[in-house]
Amino acid sequence: MRVSITQVQQMKKRGERIVMITAYDYSTARLVSDAGIPLVLVGDSLGMVICGHPTTLPVTLDEMIYHTRCVAAGARSALVIADMSFGSYQAGAEQAYASAARLMAAGAQMVKLEGGAWVARSVEFLVARGIPVCGHLGLQPQSVHRLGGYKAQGKTDASARALREDAHALALAGADLLVLEMVPAALATELTADVAVPTIGIGAGPGCSGQVLVLYDMLGIYPGKTARFVRNFMTGSASVEEAVQAYVRAVKDGSFPASEHSI
Repeated sequence: MRVSITQVQQMKKRGERIVMITAYDYSTARLVSDAGIPLVLVGDSLGMVICGHPTTLPVTLDEMIYHTRCVAAGARSALVIADMSFGSYQAGAEQAYASAARLMAAGAQMVKLEGGAWVARSVEFLVARGIPVCGHLGLQPQSVHRLGGYKAQGKTDASARALREDAHALALAGADLLVLEMVPAALATELTADVAVPTIGIGAGPGCSGQVLVLYDMLGIYPGKTARFVRNFMTGSASVEEAVQAYVRAVKDGSFPASEHSI
């Protein structure tokens, strides 16, 4: 039986650490789902790790739909979350719905979009029409040029206050999940306690409800620059399956992320 949004919310209430990982094809989706990972993200990070682009910006909605369909075929028990590509939702709620509906038809059970209070209306619009939404705060890769690079967010009083306001706006709009990327650990812990929905951290410390990594990063096979929050789980593992299982154990027992993986 496939993991439901309700089950993920119950994990947070029980204090059970939630594991998420990316997948882009049938075979890896099958592997990570069979390993018991409850959340599989079809990330627009495929633009970098699959296509070799320097950013996620060139990824199209059609590409996201294709990869979502492949992952949905393999992730037999995991909840499949699909990223909404750059340019597929920024024009407003109606555009966001049209794009999200295509991703859901391809097999997603939830869509993820980047942005704070300014996307709250779109989140509310989608949720009212039966589409679960995951928000994404902190470092937002689709805004890399505006941010001036892949930099941590929320380090000043003003930016931390803005993150708090954004998190509450998204939760109030009906988002069921929040990804916090490259946010100071103390702030991420505070946000996790303040909002009712589960938070999934990446470079945001151990205080989030769960953790996510890009599969190619945690296997050490992406040739690009490795972010400080990444741990190579192939080290000491005899197979990809063992590495994935090691990642699951490390998230669940709290040994990952350690202090060196946090801001």
